[in-house]
Amino acid sequence: MGTSPPVVTPTKSPFAEPPSDAVVLFNGKDLKEWTSTDRPGTDPGWTVSGGVLTVDKAKGNIETRRRFTNYQLHIEWRIPANISGEGQGRGNSGLFLASTGKGDAGYELQIVDSYQNKTYVNGMAGSIYKQFVPLANPARKPGEWQTYDVAWTAPVFNEDGSLRSPAKATVFFNGILVQNNVELKGPTQYIGQPSYSARHGTSPIKLQAHGDKSEPISFRNIWIREVR
Repeated sequence: MGTSPPVVTPTKSPFAEPPSDAVVLFNGKDLKEWTSTDRPGTDPGWTVSGGVLTVDKAKGNIETRRRFTNYQLHIEWRIPANISGEGQGRGNSGLFLASTGKGDAGYELQIVDSYQNKTYVNGMAGSIYKQFVPLANPARKPGEWQTYDVAWTAPVFNEDGSLRSPAKATVFFNGILVQNNVELKGPTQYIGQPSYSARHGTSPIKLQAHGDKSEPISFRNIWIREVR
């Protein structure tokens, strides 16, 4: 599984209110900014209650109706206090920083319970899934809210489809730097080496309804600032 990153106790309050120029992607009331990934243009069907968005695994992945290039993103997520399972089967989801198609196509920042829950290190929370191990493990206990703050630079392609510059990501997990301007090797591949095999432009952001059997996770306070 490789060497585990050091456990770090995060700051008590990394939660952030949207700045004045942010686009609020989830306001705690509705999913008007989101659609089903498999059925574009339709209601995603996940549950909204008490200002919280909860995954409905039967409805599949959801993604933003808007498309983005470079941005700053804030998102808060929570593993259920009563979570069951272990390893990758314990609160698994994913934040796809750019969705490039149906299913799990895109660039995934992993979400999973990493509080005293062992799994392969490039698949733990804060990892660029199957590419980059997080620099630290600041995961909170199940039942507590966690934050990701992401600076994303989209890949740039030449007219012939070849890669001009790769995607880059900087990630703060509960206020702790876990990815430092890493250059992604391509969209996520579960098996095999990632590569930039297909050119793409602006892309939606996707949240995953993972097929594991554990209790579904929740989200709140999602906002984005486009970077020109």
